[in-house]
Amino acid sequence: MGTVTPGRGWLLRLVLTFACAQSAVSMARPAVSYRALALGADERAIGVITAVYALLPLLVAVPLGRRTDHGRCAPLLVLGVALITGGCALSGVAGSLPAMAAWSGVMGLGHLCFVIGAQSIVARRSAPDERDRNFGHFTIGASLGQLIGPAAAGLVVSGRDGATASTSTTALLVAGGLAAVSYGSLWRLEHRAATPGAARPARDRTEASPPASVRAILRTRGVAAGIFMSLAVLSATDILTAYLPVIGEDRGIAPTTVGVLLSLRAAATIACRLVMTPMIRLLGRTALMAGSCALAGLLCAALALPAPVWALASMLTVLGFCLGVGQPLSMTTVVQAAPEAARSTALALRLTGNRLGQVAAPATAGLLAGLAGTAAPFAMLAVLLLASAATAVRPAGKGGGAAPPKRGGGDAAAPSSAARPRPALGESPRPGPDGGTRASR
Repeated sequence: MGTVTPGRGWLLRLVLTFACAQSAVSMARPAVSYRALALGADERAIGVITAVYALLPLLVAVPLGRRTDHGRCAPLLVLGVALITGGCALSGVAGSLPAMAAWSGVMGLGHLCFVIGAQSIVARRSAPDERDRNFGHFTIGASLGQLIGPAAAGLVVSGRDGATASTSTTALLVAGGLAAVSYGSLWRLEHRAATPGAARPARDRTEASPPASVRAILRTRGVAAGIFMSLAVLSATDILTAYLPVIGEDRGIAPTTVGVLLSLRAAATIACRLVMTPMIRLLGRTALMAGSCALAGLLCAALALPAPVWALASMLTVLGFCLGVGQPLSMTTVVQAAPEAARSTALALRLTGNRLGQVAAPATAGLLAGLAGTAAPFAMLAVLLLASAATAVRPAGKGGGAAPPKRGGGDAAAPSSAARPRPALGESPRPGPDGGTRASR
């Protein structure tokens, strides 16, 4: 097991690095679309370029996770930032649509490398009772990037009327420079002695059991449910961003107002992650995950109904707060449910699910919108989030008996492999029959 290092300076630097890298990607993705349009792309070509960003990393996610399980995480961060920087800058100077698609795929691969490495560092350097808080703070970097990046892209691309070919190039070069800034906070995020490969003697590594298969990891209790929750929450965020402007157009809401509504959603997500720990103490992890997904599903259904702008603002603020729960707690769920030697692989599988959701959910939403109108994607999100809430609570009832009583004595220690399948979804493993410690909430 990796060494848990005291202090949280490393986490602050990791959040700043993630904020820069995510801002660069969030700035580059709309700029890529504008640049492709300037090169003569139609809607179908834009769709292909967007899909390559998500599809190419699917081929390497699990191998990267396995490599990280048995080695250091920090090299993936360095590689990821390099690929993001190169993908952004080279997209800006690409002269053809196939080249744009290729560099978009490089950018997506870089983002995947960075996130696998960063999440693995958080998992290794956090004590079991700190993972919820640390993953919550870590994802603030993503939320900041998603808040800053698109706004910066809009400012740069719209800087000169009708000159999107040059302004989109400028935006992509700026995004590449922003990603390169991430290198300034990559120092000492990981210690060599904290990695499993460095901590074990060579003979132990050669005699170690073979790595768990993907099927075995997915069948571990809690892993698939955590992956599905992450997919549902990310799909909701993406479709809200894509279809709220469509709703605004239908209802006569100005684009500026739609931008403010989306910003309210992003700000509420950040606020949620700042208060994650007290919410878990108050409600418990399973109740918080299930309740937030269920409420988010109901609010998505409500967005399909005619409502004044002030009501939309209120609903989106509460919805953004609810959606802030799913990503960090699904990370903790997957980490705690997966075998210790396969945690990075499990996190890579979670990211694979996210990428599949980013491809399948918008395509399905577009099909439904064409058949049943612009309200249909929000109804689809409601079903997806309510199903996620159901999977969050279902494993908790499989034990067939009452949970062991809670007693003072601190958070539960790391479990044995035999006891690992027993916890409810998202909760730290419970102790043996003596009940001497309590599950971490």
